[in-house]
Amino acid sequence: MKRDGAPVFAAVIAAGIAVLIAVGAGSWAAGHYSAKTVTVGGAASTTVAAAQVDPTVAAGAHTFVQFACAQCHGDLGKGGVSPDVPALDTIGKTLTAAQLRHIIDHGLGVSSNPTKPYMPVWGQVISTTQVNDLIAYLHAGLPAVPDATPPVVPAGQGAAVAGAALYVRYGCINCHGPNGLGGVPNPESPDKTIPPLSGADFFDEFDTDAKIIDVIRSGSVIGKAPIVSMPHWGGIIPDRDLQALVAYIKTLKSS
Repeated sequence: MKRDGAPVFAAVIAAGIAVLIAVGAGSWAAGHYSAKTVTVGGAASTTVAAAQVDPTVAAGAHTFVQFACAQCHGDLGKGGVSPDVPALDTIGKTLTAAQLRHIIDHGLGVSSNPTKPYMPVWGQVISTTQVNDLIAYLHAGLPAVPDATPPVVPAGQGAAVAGAALYVRYGCINCHGPNGLGGVPNPESPDKTIPPLSGADFFDEFDTDAKIIDVIRSGSVIGKAPIVSMPHWGGIIPDRDLQALVAYIKTLKSS
């Protein structure tokens, strides 16, 4: 009986170990995908993962970054970029959803003064869902959301490489398209689309660095909503970034 029971006992022990391994693996996976550990200054700290953030607020945080809101309103909407652009971390909570939606869709600022920042008309570019997400993010107080950060601008790799990252960081890609190819609809404008930053027509009109920089600084406000207008970037984009953007634009297709 003892000899016969030994294999059975061994099998039970093996099964128990297998269960413990499975449970342990499951626990590791749950911890691995629900939180991330970051080492800062030699000490490990755990940050809340995106899965634990309200999905609508998280989507709003990523939209805030995608459309370069942080470049004018500051990181997490804390301001400090320009005295003409308000911080959003406090004012965002005081405005109603309808007020915020109107500002996002119709723009805000003195469109006739190219020396002052002008918030663009986003109504034809940003979807209703994205606007709702932005409003939820603003009403939540613009909390930090993991990975909702502007793209890193490479250093020491040439102006054109930096400019390519800045083209995304400043949201140029949202209106002028990947590689400056354009094609984003602007139904109320004369040519019905937002113009590209490439092609023979563009480089014939903007045939010097100075001309490209001038139009970035002054923007192109051609009317009121629903026309999409290019914002005034003067006082927002520093000269070194303007030079890098020009270097990148000059690498795009010229014909």
